[in-house]
Amino acid sequence: MPRFIPLNYQKNSMVVINYLDQLQPGTFEYAIHHLIDEKLDISVFYPKYQNDATGRPAYDPAALLKIILFAYSKGITSSREIEWCCETNIIFKALSCDSVPHFTTIAGFVSGRREEVEQVFEQVLLICHTQGLLGNELFAIDWKASPGV
Repeated sequence: MPRFIPLNYQKNSMVVINYLDQLQPGTFEYAIHHLIDEKLDISVFYPKYQNDATGRPAYDPAALLKIILFAYSKGITSSREIEWCCETNIIFKALSCDSVPHFTTIAGFVSGRREEVEQVFEQVLLICHTQGLLGNELFAIDWKASPGV
């Protein structure tokens, strides 16, 4: 009878993960990360935060944008599912730097910052256009209430 290395699913293990290493150049998630961190001006989101002196620190709008854009690119529009992805998916963990925003935070960010997201979307299109990545066709963003958000 063959012998196998025993499998112990009750065993605990610590795994060291460098989140930046999970965002490989040439992937869509890397492009989102790079674009938001290096190319876009997301200061349009800052005025709504009123926690300079008091209150709990807020989730960085850069991280929220990254996980939302990545989720939408995968067809995930439910804020509850996006929260779950931040808990379980290594790419979402990398994009959010292992933060797990509550689904109400995600939904509130999407629904409460339409003008700011439109400004960022415009920046993205301009960057893509200058790099020759657009086919000069129709581009649109639909901000009607998404189911589950």
